[in-house]
Amino acid sequence: MMIAVNTEMLIDTWRRILTDSRKSWVLFEHGTCVVLTAPSGELAEQATALLKEFGPVHAGSPSGDFGVTDLKDADGWIVTGHHNDILTYVGLDESQELPEIAVGLFGRSKRHRDGTELHVVHVEDKRGSADPE
Repeated sequence: MMIAVNTEMLIDTWRRILTDSRKSWVLFEHGTCVVLTAPSGELAEQATALLKEFGPVHAGSPSGDFGVTDLKDADGWIVTGHHNDILTYVGLDESQELPEIAVGLFGRSKRHRDGTELHVVHVEDKRGSADPE
């Protein structure tokens, strides 16, 4: 069961989660965020290339692995995968009654959809916006 995702809510949620003001990131349609630790050129293209390679799930490979982090500052979880900079948000409204393993599987399925559909919905370009010391 996939629930329609509110893009503005997702952008706000990711802004609360990713508190480093120097990190650029790109958000995809189903809630997967690619954090760009070395942003260069067109950010959407850079993130799309990463997600195309590391987003889809292939049975029996590291792409099937995931971790689940319960968020303190947002209602929901972050599901991680085999690339440290690719994170998927699962909201309480999507899996409130599910055990952690089911949240992880659901988040992994959202990452797979984002990794195969590759539809960018937001780019947060933080290059040059670092606070001066």
